[in-house]
Amino acid sequence: MNIEDMLAPDAIIPRLAAEDKKQALYALAEKAGALTGATAGDIYAALLQRERLSSTSLGRGIAIPHVKLPAVTKITCLFARLERPIAFESHDGEPVDLLFFLLAPEHAGADHLKALARISRLVRDPATLEGLRSAKDVESLRSVLTKPLASHAA
Repeated sequence: MNIEDMLAPDAIIPRLAAEDKKQALYALAEKAGALTGATAGDIYAALLQRERLSSTSLGRGIAIPHVKLPAVTKITCLFARLERPIAFESHDGEPVDLLFFLLAPEHAGADHLKALARISRLVRDPATLEGLRSAKDVESLRSVLTKPLASHAA
């Protein structure tokens, strides 16, 4: 599964202003609602419920909030770079500045997991993280997000 297949055309937010985790999640819910037709309120409620289970932060300033909803018809990924890092209840205690939001249909079990795995592989690459943090605009961010990953096969 490729990021290009999941990343909606207007799904990159190069400078998201948010004072805290709830503001960031609400902004993502609003954007996702506009892109998918699901209601922002339903998306936000699902995000809050998911975060109550455990933080979706991976550490190193990265979080992948993700939810499944019946109103969603295809897997959609949004990316946001925060203007300032925010507390995200991260396991490593580090604030988050890079958010990947994954919204999936309710019955997208294996595809949802493949999408999460693809994003996880992407953010394990130090060069990709540096590119995401230093890119100047949407086009540069899209280029970093969609660039093929080098194989790290042993």
